[in-house]
Amino acid sequence: MPLFVDVALPVPLERAFTYSVSGADAPPVGARVLVPFSGQRLMGVVVRVHDVQPTDGFEVKPVQQVLDDAALLPDELMKLAEWIAQYYVAPLGEVLRGMLPLNAEIRRTLLYRIAEQGRRVLYEGAAKGSSRRSKLSAEDQNKEYAVLNALEGGGAVKLTSLRSSTGANKALLEGMVKKRWLTREVEADERDARRLEKIAVLVDDVRLPKLNENQMKIMAELSAVGGRMRVLDLRSLDVPQSTLATLVKRGLVQVEDVPESFHLGGVHAPGKKHSHEHALNETQTEALAGIAAAMGEGGFKPHLLYGITGSGKTAVYFAAMRRMLDADKASLLLVPEIGLTPAMAGQMHAAFGHEVALLHSQLSPDERAEQWHRIRRGEARIVVGTRSAVFAPVPALGLIIVDEEHDGSYKQEETPRYNGRDVAVMRAKLLGIPVVLGSATPSLESWNNAQSGRYALLKMEQRVMDRPLPAVELVDMRAEFAQTGAENIFSRRLIEETQATLDRGEQAIILLNRRGYSYVVMCRACGDKIECENCAIAMTFHKPVVDSDLHAEPGERLECHYCGYRRTVPKACPKCQSEHLYYMGAGSQQGEERLQEIFPAARIGRMDRDTVRGRGDMERLLQRLHSGEINLLVGTQMIAKGHDIHGVTTVGVVGCDHALGMPDFRAAERVFQLLTQVSGRAGRGDLPGKVLVQSYHPDHYAVRMAAEHDYLGFARREMQFRRPFFYPPFGVLANVLVQSQELNEAMAWSGQLGRWFAGRTVQGVRVLGPAPAPVSRLKRIYRFHLLLKAQRRSDVQAGLRAMLQYADTQGIPRKALVVDVDPISLM
Repeated sequence: MPLFVDVALPVPLERAFTYSVSGADAPPVGARVLVPFSGQRLMGVVVRVHDVQPTDGFEVKPVQQVLDDAALLPDELMKLAEWIAQYYVAPLGEVLRGMLPLNAEIRRTLLYRIAEQGRRVLYEGAAKGSSRRSKLSAEDQNKEYAVLNALEGGGAVKLTSLRSSTGANKALLEGMVKKRWLTREVEADERDARRLEKIAVLVDDVRLPKLNENQMKIMAELSAVGGRMRVLDLRSLDVPQSTLATLVKRGLVQVEDVPESFHLGGVHAPGKKHSHEHALNETQTEALAGIAAAMGEGGFKPHLLYGITGSGKTAVYFAAMRRMLDADKASLLLVPEIGLTPAMAGQMHAAFGHEVALLHSQLSPDERAEQWHRIRRGEARIVVGTRSAVFAPVPALGLIIVDEEHDGSYKQEETPRYNGRDVAVMRAKLLGIPVVLGSATPSLESWNNAQSGRYALLKMEQRVMDRPLPAVELVDMRAEFAQTGAENIFSRRLIEETQATLDRGEQAIILLNRRGYSYVVMCRACGDKIECENCAIAMTFHKPVVDSDLHAEPGERLECHYCGYRRTVPKACPKCQSEHLYYMGAGSQQGEERLQEIFPAARIGRMDRDTVRGRGDMERLLQRLHSGEINLLVGTQMIAKGHDIHGVTTVGVVGCDHALGMPDFRAAERVFQLLTQVSGRAGRGDLPGKVLVQSYHPDHYAVRMAAEHDYLGFARREMQFRRPFFYPPFGVLANVLVQSQELNEAMAWSGQLGRWFAGRTVQGVRVLGPAPAPVSRLKRIYRFHLLLKAQRRSDVQAGLRAMLQYADTQGIPRKALVVDVDPISLM
């Protein structure tokens, strides 16, 4: 009879923890449990059930609560989690936490307890008074002492209680934890996450008594809609809220709790056919035949679907998924960003109805849990979502599709730092099913796999209905400056072409890939930039949003786009007090303002992270674009991804080649992909498209070959650059970030690891660094990094594991080390 379970917990430790359990209540592998850990109550996943008594000398504590009678994660996903932990050198517990979007089912409570250091501070303050030697205001210091007084008894107190009794917020309490005045504990308990709404129901066959006017209004409203209505909608009537309660008390109306409906969303242009309604052309049919052959043969078969922009890849995806449904199997479609989900969700619903489930970060925690369980029960056999949807528990999964497989958004930037595209390929391998990676600009890693025969290559090199690719014109901004003597955002040629487009009643899109109004505020006197107080990065100037139907933000501000810190705009330089502040660089907000001046009659919209903050915002903006309400759209790279707007005939690209100067070997690839993708938004309807690319580097091969729609030429040139340096796909990289809130600590730890690597030979691995990371301070954390380069992945993984073991023996905390295997960015 099993007596013990090994549990993987969401902590940065490379091991599972053993707990005791009674034989009758032993949970299966893949089930969730609540267990005590380091003074907290944490949720973990069972990874082993056994009867072997641990011999490590630690006390074995009992499982406090079993949350699942059956395995929540099937064997296939448990194997995938183990692969991710091994491949990305990540703790298994953190991998499993990322696989389960069920936080809504666990209620977490923060508790704080006074520490010995805090008790000394309290007593010294009472005896000597506060020294006030603190960066905090006097008011916040008083709150700290109030917290210490409230906790003096030694018991743990909830965050909500401390907040109400002392006025301290969570940030202040966390600061006291960092100073070791307090300790923090977490209690976890099960919670009902079902989304329910109250429905008022007329009671049948009841003799109506005498009713007042308000009661009659409610009864009449219910009768008019068939006797059932949401209580929320009834409250819009001009009657007191107590009126409904009176009707319930008199037995005339009942109130029921029913599952709340889920809004799938979606955007569709009036009169435009959905992807599944089009007959496939010859190249689409050939691509589908290649996928269908793999589906028929069975077994793992990866395909790279290289299709130029506008070639109709989505129609091929839908046809393949329809075949899977006909074979009584499910399909999973990954898209890179939430921006693509509304359009895709609308088409999915039109094609597959209620078979569709949606998973992405813009859902509420309760909605995500609800969709996840729907998928697990087999109620939705078509799943569409962003990166983490690769872990959806889809029964009878027969096909995985990764759209825009090149996109960097598939890379998770928190532990575990997996790439959703590569995890999708491995999941398909474990299941023995086909996987399709689609893109007009495939990543060089995928392209190399196709060229070497590891992936089957499918090509779609003609647009739907034989529409031509847009003509691309390069505008040399060096010549523009020489001729005009001014540094303008938009060239004369772009303004001329945009005006002609609007005059013809067509739509234009302008890509300006920077948020905000100006991205640097510099002092003309001392040359200092105003930087974020938390990050080593210049703050971006934002003007107030005026007359916007999306989000109004009064007041000018400076904002850090890394940590979100905001401050008012200073009247003088913080360093030298000069009043001569200079605003440099144009962002999308300034671009919108300038376009309104140039084209006063245009109906202008803006798409960036400031105007699109939720799924509703994106749907409304895209619907306005599809309907023609907006005829000139400016925005960041969000506008370049997957949108199919038939009225757009002109695309302008402004300031994208600055990325060529970034300290990253992928810079040219990113610029080529962005230029190609945004160019593909033009000419997708009956009218031909035109693209104008403003550039200070018009002779750079990435810019020139994007203008020529020459992916094959770019891939050859870029491969020639990477091969001698063993950059991917010819080598393997891993980036190790060493981080601490103390600069000296981060420097010491990174130096220690650097000396360890220098003093021993890690087979097949070359180590560069340590050196300050390009962004050397982020969210008040100092960052140094070491870059590991090798030709074999196993050598890198062995080197990383040896490094982690050494760091553990030297007392370097695991949370101070961020291991990023196959990094997308080195910033």
